[in-house]
Amino acid sequence: MPAYALTIFTGAFLLFQVQPLIGKYILPWFGGGPGVWTTCMLFFQVLLLGGYAYAHFTSRWLKPRTQVIVHLLLLLTALALLPITPADSWKPRGGGNPTLQILALLTLCLGLPYFVLSSTGPLVQQWFSRTNPGKSPYRLYALSNAGSLLALVSYPFLFETHFTRKMQAVLWAWGLMAYVLCCAFCAIKLWKASGEKQPEVRNPTPVAPAQPAALCARDSLNSPISILSRFLWLFLPACASVLLLATTNKMCQDVAVIPFLWVLPLALYLLSFIISFDSPRWYMRFPFTLALIAALGAICWALHEGTDLSLYKQIGIYSGGLFVCCMVCHGELFRLRPDPRHLTGFYLMIAAGGALGGLFVAVVAPIIFTDYYELQWGLLSCGLLFLIVCMTVPAASREWPLLACTLPVVVFGAIDWLLAGLAEQAKTIPRSYFLSLRIGMWILLALFVMVWIARRKYRNFRHWRFLACLWLSLGWLGLATTLWMQGRRADGDIIYTSRNFYGVLTVYEHRRNEPKSHHFLLQHGRITHGLQFADREQATWPISYYGAESGIGLAMAAMPAGPRRIGVVGLGTGTMAAYGRAQDYLRMYEINPEVKRLATSRFTYIANCPGKVEITLGDARLSMETEPRQHFDLLVLDAFSSDAIPVHLLTKEAFDVYGRHLNTNGVIAVHISNRYLDLEPVVVNIAKCFNYKLAAVDYDDTEDEEDWWLYSSTWVLLTHNADIVNSAPIRNAAYKVKTNASGVPLWTDDFASLFQILR
Repeated sequence: MPAYALTIFTGAFLLFQVQPLIGKYILPWFGGGPGVWTTCMLFFQVLLLGGYAYAHFTSRWLKPRTQVIVHLLLLLTALALLPITPADSWKPRGGGNPTLQILALLTLCLGLPYFVLSSTGPLVQQWFSRTNPGKSPYRLYALSNAGSLLALVSYPFLFETHFTRKMQAVLWAWGLMAYVLCCAFCAIKLWKASGEKQPEVRNPTPVAPAQPAALCARDSLNSPISILSRFLWLFLPACASVLLLATTNKMCQDVAVIPFLWVLPLALYLLSFIISFDSPRWYMRFPFTLALIAALGAICWALHEGTDLSLYKQIGIYSGGLFVCCMVCHGELFRLRPDPRHLTGFYLMIAAGGALGGLFVAVVAPIIFTDYYELQWGLLSCGLLFLIVCMTVPAASREWPLLACTLPVVVFGAIDWLLAGLAEQAKTIPRSYFLSLRIGMWILLALFVMVWIARRKYRNFRHWRFLACLWLSLGWLGLATTLWMQGRRADGDIIYTSRNFYGVLTVYEHRRNEPKSHHFLLQHGRITHGLQFADREQATWPISYYGAESGIGLAMAAMPAGPRRIGVVGLGTGTMAAYGRAQDYLRMYEINPEVKRLATSRFTYIANCPGKVEITLGDARLSMETEPRQHFDLLVLDAFSSDAIPVHLLTKEAFDVYGRHLNTNGVIAVHISNRYLDLEPVVVNIAKCFNYKLAAVDYDDTEDEEDWWLYSSTWVLLTHNADIVNSAPIRNAAYKVKTNASGVPLWTDDFASLFQILR
């Protein structure tokens, strides 16, 4: 048992440790957006399905010694492919959708080692059953679960914050070597055991990781498996997978693409699977029905509030909601577990469902949706699947009366809450009207219950299940209506929307009937990327984050007279072109081809610029690494992904690249405005490393309607030219930065952690 236990524990730990590690390696190459992690998850889920299938079919089609030879060859080949770190030749050139390139990169760099690791649980447990007939292998489940969770939890708190990226890869490689030795030891034991005369075992059943002993401890069921059961085997895990990836996407879009926000949802997803399959006592339909209703309601509220919610409220609501929804999906899946003879098929359907969910979010959703609607569809699917299960799958008879009596109170409570909200918004209707309606509603419910009890109808009532499902159906219709209304709001001002690998871009047209306020606005998700007035004269104003009194505006004013060469990382609407003069040269870097198209078709900053403007497609840093020296007088870093500058643009190596393109007295202007991340110590460390003079300018909008087009912004100016940072306008507007950033180390390509700068 110890050798098998160590092998399974090590395999599970390495399997989940490599996911955020490889994500950190390739994230900077493809724009630093959440689409990179979603594509990685699709790869992991498909390879996991392949590992399950490999363990299933080799255990049935191959003799034990043949199986040992095949697996040892795969293990040695996996070792020969080390290290797993991708070479620089994989760096993309130009823009476009990199999904296929990411999948190809992962397949060639990590494919075989990950495939071998993914087969460990079912394969090694099957070996244990062969070498130890009569002994239960199910105690190994706990070790597999513990290894997976330990890997996920330890990465953002230990490995990411204490080891460089290169050292993490080295440690993982040594771990793979240890795993291969343990696996080889187990294979030798199987080889020896297969040479001895053993009792005949027909169709030994391998068992997938993270499944409980209780799964196979139940009595055998000889009834055939229905089509509905197979449907639910596939779509319940698919729904959980969709919710996992959609929730991760949502948090990364509105906060930042950081390993902590990758790992947390994945750990909760795995935890729900472990708990649900550990024992029937953990998942009870009645309390989880109420928890599901509360979770769906809370997520709908969070979607309505958007980024106005604090960081911790968003993380708490989305993470808690994901856990409850996954518990329901996996709990009902456990109730549908088949006779042990069909377990491998059951596991394959679960793995196929996970891969199907990943395929939907990573590939299908960007094609069929113009916005991030997969979370809404995941929530709707979760509610619908639960309703189907309640209507068709048997449950304890005592659950239905409890649900049928509790759900009306929940529904009336939701209606009461909605009426209270309407009373706050409907100014023309007296509040007393809503109050009377609310009181009358509760009185009617109380009278109905009292009459029901008085006439003792409940004693002979036989339709509790139908009544509970009726209330659940009404609740699902309410959920669908709420999500539909949220998706339709503000449509009157939307004139264009599109979606690709890099996110959702929406163009709004506001205040059409006010000539001096009529403007167009570009949003990436919920983050504004610039706006422009429709009026010909006003269309030349630098506005939003780029006003004359902002940090970038003061930097432009402080630059010496004469032709200027300006580099801009992050195109947006092209607002920086408003500062261009006749002999200026502006080179703008943009990774998203759709942003370039909108900036040159829907907005006119670039067309109106009297200077020369060139737009380079592709990641700015990768582009600058291969370009000849540009001799910039000013380099503007304003490439926002979600609500933060991508990490790879703020490392020491990145500023080495910028320095090569900067004139001796040039200025680097870094836009660090952010709700959730304190980027100031990161830039302070950079200034110390390169001996830059530093000035931080924080512009606060006054909420004056006359200047509504100017947004609050924080810019940090870095330069070796003391005359610029000491000029009167900048000196008067600058605030004193915290020079002691010892709690946040200097960011490098091998070591950078956004977890340390969360507000």
